[in-house]
This record gives sequence, C-alpha cells and structure tokens, in this order.
Amino acid sequence: MASAARQRIDKWLFFARVVKSRSLAAKLVQAGRVRLNREKIDQPAHAVKIGDVLTITLERRVVIYRVVDGGARRGPAEEARTLYDDLTPPPPSGDDISAGALVPVRAPGSGRPTKRDRRLTDALRDEE
Repeated sequence: MASAARQRIDKWLFFARVVKSRSLAAKLVQAGRVRLNREKIDQPAHAVKIGDVLTITLERRVVIYRVVDGGARRGPAEEARTLYDDLTPPPPSGDDISAGALVPVRAPGSGRPTKRDRRLTDALRDEE
C-alpha cells in the first residue's frame, strides 16, 4: 500500500481478521463500535491510511490497532498481523484482582443443602 493510498475500513477490518466477514465489518462500523483517531465513524466506506489508530469495541474487549499497511487479500493470520501494531494495554494481572472478586462467596449454611445435610434431615423425619 503506498503511503498516500487509502482503503475502506470494512475491507481493512476483514483483511486484518478482526471480524469473520466483510458484512460483519460493515455492521460493526455502522453500529458505531469503531473509532478512527478517537473520532466515532459510522460509514463502512470511510478510508483508513497508514498511521491511523483504530479503537474497536468487540464483544468482550476493546482493541487498539495502529494501521501499518493495507491488505490486498484475507490471508493467513501471520499475514494479517503485519497489517497493524497492537496498542491494546495488557489485561490486569492476577495480583491486581482479589480472589474474592472472581468467585462469589456464600455464607456457610446458606443455599442448597448438601447431600449430608439432606440425609440428616431425612433421619430426623424418620425418628418422628
């Protein structure tokens, strides 16, 4: 891709393997989930050039890519990784997240009875 050349954003997202199809790329852009240089865009025909920074909101994460090259085809993943620099900050490490935040804690004795509790309850009923 020449330095002055531009490419449609939906094609670039498809070639960079951000989404599975070009129509899904167009829907992603139309939904307003793509920002180009911090500005929200909603036209799949919007052009990107080398050096542009894309902020893409996917289902469970946000990725930030700098366009390094335009694609000519949807090739293998190794080829797609040459189209961008990943500027996404790393996820927080396990030390930053407390263990209690990941697993809900329930007070002992609350909730469903265990098999042992059920047997004890049945034994009390049988005695009466």
